[in-house]
Amino acid sequence: MPFQQILKDLVDSTPQAVGAIVVDWEGEAVQEYCHCDPYEIRFIAAHAEIIHGRIKGLHNAEQGGGVEDLLVTTSAAHLIIGGIDQDYSLVMNIGRGCPVDLALHHFRTAILKLKKEI
Repeated sequence: MPFQQILKDLVDSTPQAVGAIVVDWEGEAVQEYCHCDPYEIRFIAAHAEIIHGRIKGLHNAEQGGGVEDLLVTTSAAHLIIGGIDQDYSLVMNIGRGCPVDLALHHFRTAILKLKKEI
């Protein structure tokens, strides 16, 4: 299953999802699917990957495992960031009204599918 279809399925199955994007370790866009200007999701993802990389670097894996995903909440939205492998991450932007547990379920399912493709 190509990246585009995985991202489309993720966004379409998650209530209030704005978009999802696969980025490399430098925050460069690999593939996105969104209901917004693609520049917006690319800009958000590039900065999210910097945060993800810093937190992974600060976390000691011996203290209970590595960082799998992060949830950042603002007054208007949630941003979910998760590693696919050492070089690629998935970032999803959802509206604040979306149930986080449902979004995380769909997000983690997409991560598993993307791992099979890489």
